[in-house]
Amino acid sequence: MFDRLVRLPPFLWLTAFFLLPFAITLKISLSEPATAIPPYLPVLDWQGGLEGWSAFLEALNLDNYATLAADTLYRDAALGSLGYALAASLILVAFGTPLAYALARAPIRWQPLLVALVVVPFWTSFLIRIYAWIAILKPEGLLNLILLRLGLIAQPLIILNTDAAVIIGLVYAYLPFMVLPLYAVMNRLDPALREAAADLGASPTRVFWTVTLPLSLPGIAAGAGLCFIPMVGEFVIPDLLGGSETLMLGRVLWSEFFSNRDWPLASAVAVLILAIIIGPVVLFRDSLRAGEEGHP
Repeated sequence: MFDRLVRLPPFLWLTAFFLLPFAITLKISLSEPATAIPPYLPVLDWQGGLEGWSAFLEALNLDNYATLAADTLYRDAALGSLGYALAASLILVAFGTPLAYALARAPIRWQPLLVALVVVPFWTSFLIRIYAWIAILKPEGLLNLILLRLGLIAQPLIILNTDAAVIIGLVYAYLPFMVLPLYAVMNRLDPALREAAADLGASPTRVFWTVTLPLSLPGIAAGAGLCFIPMVGEFVIPDLLGGSETLMLGRVLWSEFFSNRDWPLASAVAVLILAIIIGPVVLFRDSLRAGEEGHP
């Protein structure tokens, strides 16, 4: 009885803050836009009885999903979101793995401080940090100023409002989400395994590639999934750092909802984002399960 009571709050939380909002979003995505309040039809008439329910269900349709499938704008936005998220995730793995390894191999007395430095950016508003990158990346910004003073470039680079700026913003914003789970996995690895490999003649580099990295794959998968999933639906970074041609589902969703006031189509885009990230969520869950089984 006690176990059931302990398990009840998470299920209530998921029902109230995920299943119910998703059901509402799914219903709106099957509706049609209307100049009314709410701005979509049909609306269920609770006093209509079975006839009201029947009319309500018959009015639902898949027209919005047909629009998503037929219009290349949404296809390009979906591919753009996947492309940006995948590219940023690969860069995060490349940068996050050695950083997490350095944290895990640092002296124990320094590790809390180093981990705190990774978390420090969270103490500042996310929006302010992205605005700071505008000041850094613009033609007369800090980055171009430094490169010009060092003589590495002859004229300012055009970085802001490009794909490169979006990738930089994504990598910067989500790097802690890559480093922390990977650090947790590496920090729990048995040092005796590295020592045994070293005793057998393996160099430190070979120990890393043959022992540490394979055992850290669950953490890499968890960190990559933890970053990839929210990056697919990212809005702020591509809107502030990307150009007008930067197509991501988050920007399309905002445009349909606030500019076009087409709630049904915007809801269909939201369902599409959820469908896209289901795969990474499953992989993330499996990697966590594998990590727990491999490190009791």
